[in-house]
Amino acid sequence: MFGKKMVAEMIGRSTKSQTDRRNFLRAAGVGGLGVIGGATLLAQNPSRAAATEEDQAISDDAILNFALQLEYLEAQFYSFAATGRGINGSLTGGRGTIGRVTGGSKVPFKSKRIRQYAEEIAGDELAHVRFLRTALGNSKTAQPNIDLKHSFTAAAQAAGLIGAGQTFDPFADEDSFLLGAYIFEDVGVTAYKGASPLITNKTYLEAAAGILAVEAYHAGVVRSALFEKGLTEEAEAISTARDSLDGRTDVDQGITKRGAANLVPADLNGVAYSRTPGQVLNIVYLNPAQVTEGGFFPNSVNGTLRVSDRNA
Repeated sequence: MFGKKMVAEMIGRSTKSQTDRRNFLRAAGVGGLGVIGGATLLAQNPSRAAATEEDQAISDDAILNFALQLEYLEAQFYSFAATGRGINGSLTGGRGTIGRVTGGSKVPFKSKRIRQYAEEIAGDELAHVRFLRTALGNSKTAQPNIDLKHSFTAAAQAAGLIGAGQTFDPFADEDSFLLGAYIFEDVGVTAYKGASPLITNKTYLEAAAGILAVEAYHAGVVRSALFEKGLTEEAEAISTARDSLDGRTDVDQGITKRGAANLVPADLNGVAYSRTPGQVLNIVYLNPAQVTEGGFFPNSVNGTLRVSDRNA
């Protein structure tokens, strides 16, 4: 459904000062345009055609707020799955328009084990929201509108799991829940991995590394559960769909490889791969083009990092 095209531009942003710009370029290891892993890290925002070299680079606050937007999505998904209700409204305010959640319900788990997985991950994701909001203080962004209903159907159709006119509800049963969780978890790991070289504040970097580790544990739990249930073809279809959204590189991995278990998606050096913020947005917007909204965030995210990469 989605063809792969060469990554043309990375998200152009933001933020605080010329010092941020210099630090960012130094971290990227170049004197001009930063490149990490072959993906361009700076490009013009299409809404600012007159952008110049005076544009500032991505600040730590911008990166943490981007992470907060993703944590809102995960926290709401797992909270509904585990408890039947979303996170407390007192944890959704901040800069930007406060949104609401469409969809979501308690999963009728059949196994105690999968239910406990959901409950534990829900607690972790809620803690991430609280932690990032506290760390950002008055700079924190609000939760945007989140779609936990139509977006999953679109994602399942893109992966070929269902046909036209059919719907996919990740809250219908525990297998569907695990497949829905799989859409998020690997993306969260690669998002934090990709953002880590851009963070200049060592305290923030340590915090991001800690969250990355927890997200990786979550991803391992979900991938293992899918493998044990024999949902390998469905997971492979989701992996292929993610790959078709985020650029021409074929790095996303399913839960099997050449017939054997592949529970840890890593390169030949045993290192997890990265995604840029723009590539992450391609996946959560469910669009390979350069856009500012769609999919799980139908009216965009709050904060300065809002534009996906142009991969189509």
